[in-house]
Amino acid sequence: MTNQAAAPAPEVDLETFAEAVAAGAAVLDVRNLDEYVEMHVPGAVLVPLPELGERLDAIPQARPLYVICASGGRSRAAADALVAQVGIEAVNVAGGTKGWVASGRPVVSGMEP
Repeated sequence: MTNQAAAPAPEVDLETFAEAVAAGAAVLDVRNLDEYVEMHVPGAVLVPLPELGERLDAIPQARPLYVICASGGRSRAAADALVAQVGIEAVNVAGGTKGWVASGRPVVSGMEP
């Protein structure tokens, strides 16, 4: 799901992301199920990176779509692929869930967004 010629997805810092979340932004978490269940950003929808191509119907429809993982690597790959291959206005969250937690922001656990 990558296209080398496409421009990379934009990236935001955690402060900008927190403002977007507070305003009701759509969040896609591309970590593994066990990571998500342990803790995730409130409202984040889980579609693990390896399943992204097969589960496009599960991706939130609101735009821009903020894509998050543990620290920013998987979400960068997912956001770039969504922009290049699907045309979705995806934004990578630098620092990821680890940064979100370290900054003292709220998290939830379990399967519900």
